[in-house]
Amino acid sequence: MTEQITGSESLVRALEHAGVEVVFGIPGGAILPAYDPIMDSTQIRHILVRHEQGAGHAAEGYATATGKVGVCMATSGPGATNLVTAIADAYMDSVPIVAITGQVPSAAIGTDAFQEADIRGITMPVTKHNYLITDPDEIPQAIAEAFHVAATGRPGPVLVDISKDALQGMTTFRWPGQVQLPGYKPTTTPHARQVRQAAKMIVAAERPVLYVGGGVVKADAAEDLYRLAELTGIPVVTTLMARGAFPDGHRQNLGMPGMHGTVAAVGALQQADLLIAVGTRFDDRVTGKLSSFAPSARVIHADIDPAEIGKNKPVDVPIVGDAKASIIALTDAIQAQLDSGAQPDYTDWWRTIDHWTGTYPLGYDVPDDGSLSPQYVIERLSAIAGPEAIYAAGVGQHQMWSAQFIDFQHPRTWLNSGGAGTMGYAVPAAMGAKVGRPDATVWAVDGDGCFQMTNQELATCTINDIPIKVALINNGALGMVRQWQTLFYNERYSNTDLNTHMFPDFVKLAEAYGCVGLRCDTAADVDAVIEKAMAVTDRPVVIDFQVHKDAMVWPMVAAGASNDDIQHARDMAPQWARED
Repeated sequence: MTEQITGSESLVRALEHAGVEVVFGIPGGAILPAYDPIMDSTQIRHILVRHEQGAGHAAEGYATATGKVGVCMATSGPGATNLVTAIADAYMDSVPIVAITGQVPSAAIGTDAFQEADIRGITMPVTKHNYLITDPDEIPQAIAEAFHVAATGRPGPVLVDISKDALQGMTTFRWPGQVQLPGYKPTTTPHARQVRQAAKMIVAAERPVLYVGGGVVKADAAEDLYRLAELTGIPVVTTLMARGAFPDGHRQNLGMPGMHGTVAAVGALQQADLLIAVGTRFDDRVTGKLSSFAPSARVIHADIDPAEIGKNKPVDVPIVGDAKASIIALTDAIQAQLDSGAQPDYTDWWRTIDHWTGTYPLGYDVPDDGSLSPQYVIERLSAIAGPEAIYAAGVGQHQMWSAQFIDFQHPRTWLNSGGAGTMGYAVPAAMGAKVGRPDATVWAVDGDGCFQMTNQELATCTINDIPIKVALINNGALGMVRQWQTLFYNERYSNTDLNTHMFPDFVKLAEAYGCVGLRCDTAADVDAVIEKAMAVTDRPVVIDFQVHKDAMVWPMVAAGASNDDIQHARDMAPQWARED
């Protein structure tokens, strides 16, 4: 006789079959039936967060740091809608997560029942796919499909909404042996003819650039990228989402392009005659004013998502396929060209780039008043914690300084909210990363504005033995907004002063959450306080770095401006756009 179990028990078994190790969530009425059998699972660890947004970002951090699918769970109505920000964030940054939500009983759907929300409709624009399940027999199939869709092709979030009566109803458990979804067949293998065409263009180019995006990290293709770069000698730029895909300090790494990228990276893209774009989407923060972006460059664009190719920038050679497979195929095709006698010469190109790098290096001013430079804090954090650590950043100035001044040597060591720009991301994402990679040192580099949105998850970390470390870059303001007010609004600082140099007392707040709280406001103490934090391994640590309020992020391209208008520092625009 086939065993009869509840839909909730079927859900937990399905999650176990999907290989789930951890779920971040909060129970509530509609999802409550699922929380009873989850207690009995020996495979699944449930971590009770303090806010559903934290559950979603923790699932993202887990997924980004491990390469696995992250899982979050919430109840109906406000529980589900509190997940939306994290789901949208995962959608923008192609992070594979599965969000499971409870729904009111099926008979009540559409009646404006207590804690009812059409979460399927709400999340339709920001999920790869989503489900509303009202039949307990459909739960295993939906879960299997959700994990398949989230992890394959271009990764992304999938939502499974399950009505309460489906969770309570009786069913038999059947795990599908194989998932077959008509109409969903991502192209992973690049077309050989297009690869050969691209290889011929690459060896013929005089000023090529490898323009590398986060898709290379998602495809675990960093080693393959390294081989391609070494073979060709072509300069490499890594977008905000691709930091760590190619090691900093490598001769060919020009750094990050875009609004706050290096002059050399921005200049190389602008002056290139060929862009080899892999796993990137020509985001507006990279291109600036699109009509003036890389005006003389032909474009090879390789991406797993055909919708991205040609979406923003016309493409000469489109390559649809997995980034890893595409890079390997390009490497082989270029090697064949070289073996046939092709001899690309980039001597003049590198002479120009080296001039930009030497003339306009990344740097910062030390404050005249003796206050602490935030860039110095991040530089020293990187030096002491090292490139094996994982760094999760919030959004704003501290995010850009982290991308600029942390030494990234490995993929999956940099977590941030790139596309959505979500304040409050860092602490829960660091928590998820630490759960997924418990042997790694995990730092959240956060701003005082971002930190106050999700710092309640420090309680989750303390209770669940998740000893993350937080470097709080506390400038007393919404720093990036203040920077724009300085530059574009005549220093009219409307509603950006947080007064966080006075309150709250972040040391006491950290201690109230069971963490170690430390404070630092002088450069002389930076190393000692970071080393003290590194020595703590049994609970979270928060360091309140009280830094100079008016430190700015340079270089900078103003929003909507041409990359040709990049400023290396205030009132200092490099002339590389007119240099040949």
